[in-house]
Amino acid sequence: MQTTTKPSSVDLMFRAFSDRTRLRILHMLQGGEVCVCNLVAVIDAPQPKISRHLAYLRRAGLVVGRKDGLWTHYALAPAKTIFHKKLLECLENCFHDVPELAEDIQLLKKIAQRKAACCV
Repeated sequence: MQTTTKPSSVDLMFRAFSDRTRLRILHMLQGGEVCVCNLVAVIDAPQPKISRHLAYLRRAGLVVGRKDGLWTHYALAPAKTIFHKKLLECLENCFHDVPELAEDIQLLKKIAQRKAACCV
């Protein structure tokens, strides 16, 4: 009989990085805090889907949220371990050649410039 064990934080972090949507979210958060409504707009996905991914990232210890009225603003969590620090370094240095991630950043900047966000 197999027993189920709680996944370790390393497992959760690797799994977080293995999903395309979560990777896109993490990449956008490198520039600082982002409202969930802007993540929804950039990724072009329903808000419940983005919220599920953000909940996974919170459980993995990769993001933190701050409530502001009806909206939550997310940021990368500060690294608590060497492993976490190395993953953040990889996020910063290893994904420059992924066109979709660069496009996300450009769209996020446009949204911020237009102040078209729902939470403003």
